[in-house]
Parts: sequence; C-alpha cells; structure tokens
Amino acid sequence: MEKHLHIISYTVPFPVNQGGIYDVFYKLKALHAQGIHIHLHCFDYGRGEQPELNQYCSSVYYYQRFTGHKGISTSLPYIVASRKNEELLQNLLKDQYPILMEGVHSTYPIMDERFKNRGLFVRLHNVEYQYYQELCQHAGSAFRKLYYKRESLMLKAYERKIASKGIFWGMTEADDEVYRKELGADIEHLPLYIPDNWVIEEKKGMGTYCLYHGDLSVDTNEKAATWLLEKVFSKAQIPFVIAGQNPSRKLEELAHSMGHTCLVANPSEREMQDMIAKAQVNILPSYTNTGIKIKLVNAIFNGRHCLVNKATVNHSGLEPVCHVAESADEFITQTESLFSTPFSKEATALRKDITSRLFNNERNARKQVGWIWGNT
Repeated sequence: MEKHLHIISYTVPFPVNQGGIYDVFYKLKALHAQGIHIHLHCFDYGRGEQPELNQYCSSVYYYQRFTGHKGISTSLPYIVASRKNEELLQNLLKDQYPILMEGVHSTYPIMDERFKNRGLFVRLHNVEYQYYQELCQHAGSAFRKLYYKRESLMLKAYERKIASKGIFWGMTEADDEVYRKELGADIEHLPLYIPDNWVIEEKKGMGTYCLYHGDLSVDTNEKAATWLLEKVFSKAQIPFVIAGQNPSRKLEELAHSMGHTCLVANPSEREMQDMIAKAQVNILPSYTNTGIKIKLVNAIFNGRHCLVNKATVNHSGLEPVCHVAESADEFITQTESLFSTPFSKEATALRKDITSRLFNNERNARKQVGWIWGNT
C-alpha cells in the first residue's frame, strides 16, 4: 500500500544554508528513499520556489507567511500566527494522510478541531519558549528584548497546550526531557538528519586560523562573535576569522580593527565548508542551550578541533569529541594549545565512532516510517 505524508515546513527547505533546514531537507531525501510519497507545504518569505524539491516530493505547495502586523495575534505566538493559513488547511483536509509539522512554528493545524482525528506529528527544532527566553536575555535592543519576552511567554503557554495533541520527535535528550517531564508530551528521540556527503576523514596537516561561523543576524550569534573578539582574540595573537550571514556594520568594523582578525560576510555554502575544513580550531561558544547546533555537527564532520562552551554541546552526545571552556581565560588557554596541536588519528577514530552511533539518515527514516504507519 502506498504511504503518503504531508510535511509542513516553516520555510522553504532549499538551498540548505541555515540550521534547521538541514534536518528538513535531508529528511525529505531519506523518506523519499523509503518510498514515501511526500506532499510538502512550505512558507515562502523570500527564498522563492525551488525546483530541487520536486525530486523528492510528489507535490510542493508554497504559502505566504503573514509578516509584520498581519502576523500578530493576541492568542498565538507570532511564529505560529504568522503561519496560520486557511489555504494550507484546506489542502490538508482533502485527504486523511498523516501530517508532520516541522518546528513549533508549523503546528497551527494541531489546534484546529478539524484535524483532531488525524495522525499528527511534530518535529521539535527547539524548546521554543526556552530559546526565546535566552534570546531575550541577550537581545541587542529594547524593542527586540520586549518582542522576545512576549513571544517566550506566549510560547510557553502554547507549547503546553499542544504537548498532548500529537506525537513529538526531539533532536536532543535535553529537549526531550523538557517536553516529557515539564509539558507531559508523548515524545521520541530522533537524531538530526545530516548531508549525505558528511563523512569523517583524517585531517592532514595543520589549519592556519581559528574560525567562528553562524548566522550573524541572530543577536546571540553576534554577541558570541563580539565576545570572542573583545575577550579572547584581543589577547590571543592568533589568526581569527568570523564568517556568516548578514553581519552588522558594528561587528564588521570590530573584526577588522585588529591585524590578525577579519570577517567574511555571506559566504557561499562551498566557501563556508572550505573555511571550516581549513581551520585549525572551530570555536563555537553559544548563549542558547536548547536544540542541537548544526554548526557544531558540521565542524565535527568537516573540521579539526572544536572548542565550545557547555551551552553549545548541551546533552547532544557530542561532548566526548569537543573541548569545553567557559571563561575567557579558559578559551585563550585552550585556543593557544589547540592551535599548535595536530588533529590525531585517535581523535578521528573517536569522531567516527560517536557520529556513526548518533547520525544515520536511513535509520532515522525507517524509525519515522515505523512510528507513523506501524512496522508493516
């Protein structure tokens, strides 16, 4: 019997150049390889229609996201209300296929009585109320702080409401525990889907710089990059590169104010992967504890040493293959040590062992098929 599945994506999942998009896109490929007929519904707010998605989906629908004041609701978090779309709901009601919602962002159907007898599944990308709580703490402006605070409060109430209305799949054990113990959800652990060409290989030679990378338009990422410049590399005279999307002018100026530091704005995916591979140390401190950091997984597969703080590696299972520091002095000491330390064969072997147990797209897809349709 043919298996059909609706997947609602919070954004257009191609090109694969942002955190959560990795999981969505490579999930499409893996489920397609299992023979699943995917009907993809995605919200387009600037990425445009992507023919690549037609290779893995039986149908692809694009919907407008209602941004700005049009997406504001007194009863729903903005990330959900801005994706409440009646055209999407009508398309979902044309059949009885199960529905997989990517992220809390895409879960409005779970609140609609018309779907109470459908198979409803939610892929968590974060515990969103915690994520917005952390964004609030580190916001760069009063307006953003107010927005993040309101969104966090609304998300906490909303996530509590939806927790009993579907089956959830979390990416980290920490997120699983919050949904299981605090919110009372039926949740299973489902590791991150990763690119097919991410393979652990021996890293020959030494890298020539340290690297921080991420979406620099996100407040917490800009704050981490700024902290590294001001507190670590103002003292450690080691070449340091920051790379990522949409940096602020202030960050660019700070990065170029020292002779041994610089910033690469909006690199292509190929350029970013090349920088990760050529770095001696990928330095990735974080101010958020929830979800799994795709940039860390990327650096582990494709880079040499990874230096992080506890928030970055929080209950991800990747602790054994990372170096952990907290204070600026600890980051300086470890950076200076790792910059002159070759990446060993033993470290490569450990990474192969850990990642083979944590990440396997085919295994993930078989699990999802079993959970949705039973082991038939």
